[in-house]
Amino acid sequence: MAERRGVSREIGQELLSLQEELFSLWHAWQDGSISRLALEAAATGIRQAFGAKLEWAVDLGVSPSETTPLARTLGTCRALLKNFTALWTFLAHPDVEPTNNASERALRSAVIARKLSLGVQSEWGGQLVARLLSVTTSLEQQGRAAMDFLMELMVAHREGRPLPSLIPLTG
Repeated sequence: MAERRGVSREIGQELLSLQEELFSLWHAWQDGSISRLALEAAATGIRQAFGAKLEWAVDLGVSPSETTPLARTLGTCRALLKNFTALWTFLAHPDVEPTNNASERALRSAVIARKLSLGVQSEWGGQLVARLLSVTTSLEQQGRAAMDFLMELMVAHREGRPLPSLIPLTG
């Protein structure tokens, strides 16, 4: 937003203001200051204002082929409108966060490992690394020791026993 001027800046400032208001409400719901119904009711107005601003911006009529800062801003607005319903999924599902922070955190170790190891040299190596990272990340999220699981897996395979499950035990 800082590098944009004029209409682009105005659009960005208004959308950021609505986003800040929405996140303030969401945090208030998370800490128990407001009820889920209050969050949903207040978010309805923000959602309508957000959608109206996006539609207003897209209706400015800048060609998608332009490369000006305003055209880039309006391209972002078009993309947001295209996925508008998905942006609000967290309101219909209390266990969904309005950010991708959990996904970012889950991928962080994989990204660091890739940078430190200089990647893989084959498709097979890529599949192996992807599967190992998937398994270890899943186990970490469940509070289970990855090394213990992998050792149990190898012993069970070698002895012809049923393999341990990644699916968390319930009960």
